[in-house]
Amino acid sequence: MLTYPALGFGLGLRVTHYDAILATRPAVDWFEVLTENYLVPGGRPLHYLSRIRERYPLAMHGVSLSIGGSAPLDREYLRQLKSLAQRIEPAWISDHLCWTGVAGRNTHDLLPLPYTEEALASVVERVRTVQDFLGRRILLENVSSYVAFRDSQLTEWQFLGEIATRADSLILLDVNNIYVSAVNHEFDPLEYLGAIAPERVQQIHLAGHEDHGDYLVDTHDHPVSDPVWELYANAVRRFGAVSTLIERDDHIPPLEELCAELARARTLCEGTLATAAGQGGHGAAHGGGSGAPPQLRRALRAGCSRRKRLAGGTL
Repeated sequence: MLTYPALGFGLGLRVTHYDAILATRPAVDWFEVLTENYLVPGGRPLHYLSRIRERYPLAMHGVSLSIGGSAPLDREYLRQLKSLAQRIEPAWISDHLCWTGVAGRNTHDLLPLPYTEEALASVVERVRTVQDFLGRRILLENVSSYVAFRDSQLTEWQFLGEIATRADSLILLDVNNIYVSAVNHEFDPLEYLGAIAPERVQQIHLAGHEDHGDYLVDTHDHPVSDPVWELYANAVRRFGAVSTLIERDDHIPPLEELCAELARARTLCEGTLATAAGQGGHGAAHGGGSGAPPQLRRALRAGCSRRKRLAGGTL
């Protein structure tokens, strides 16, 4: 078994919910914390984090590793990362398959990579270095993208899967990001799911996006959309009961509203697995594809292909 034990259904920990979490003990199985918010020696953030950790399992999710960058890995950041992990004992540590800056400057954005053998070899070496330093496997998340590189030799899903295999790392599969990129680049999101090895998927992200007609933008400021719920059901058929988390980073609603959305994820997952079991099983249990009903496959593909490709969308 490559993955860590599943945690169930969680939420991203946000400052506005600290007091409500401690006061109400919501029906949330675990919380994901934004690593960079807690790389401090003390103060209010760590005070609340410690109290919440006493009550819930936590996972760490970062945005500054820049695993796809060309600059040397930031050793001071890695030391801080390891120190925080020793303090809160997270179930796992994740970051993004991207680069975030160059020459010591952080763009504060998650920038896509060319899917080439050269980039693949570089990322694999860097992941191995990070894992050796931390003494554990890390998870890498697929990011949403809005441009592609002409020099890419692999698909995004081939690139992600090869990194996990060669570096012996794990995957944080962001279903919303798959859908956003599928619309923007006109690929089949079900083909993406079907190409990812179930034994490498540790966690799933769900989030909202903005629809601009010809393209989508991953914003984390809306509820999960219906097409993403449909794609999540396909992911459950493929990967089983993987730890699932809902992200909301802007226009953050009251905790009860997010808990209701999380309950929808739980119900959908349980219902999908029950239906699959009644039909003799699909997806991960049989090593097959997504197991999606034909009509749902057609709907998802139509939703992604009905939008035209962005002009100038290739670098």
